[in-house]
Amino acid sequence: MMTKPSVGTHAKPVNLRIREDVRRVIDRAAGLRGKTRSDFMIEAAYRAAEDTLLDQALVRVDVDSYRHYLALLDQPPGGEGFERLMKAPKPWEV
Repeated sequence: MMTKPSVGTHAKPVNLRIREDVRRVIDRAAGLRGKTRSDFMIEAAYRAAEDTLLDQALVRVDVDSYRHYLALLDQPPGGEGFERLMKAPKPWEV
């Protein structure tokens, strides 16, 4: 017996009108990634949507945690990793 798939699993069409020059750029980039135009555009739009939503995230903490966080930010950087980073050759100096 076959069960009916849930509504969320069906792909829904989205129609877009774009200039030919924009389409060519998208097609070229999609080809470089080995993706179809649709897959490339969906992936790019999804990533942009996630970034937008994450930019709106609000993190709530108690007063003590917030003060601790600010104190950490006020400390000068240090440690072995920081020293190694500062001694690494800069790309523009090589």
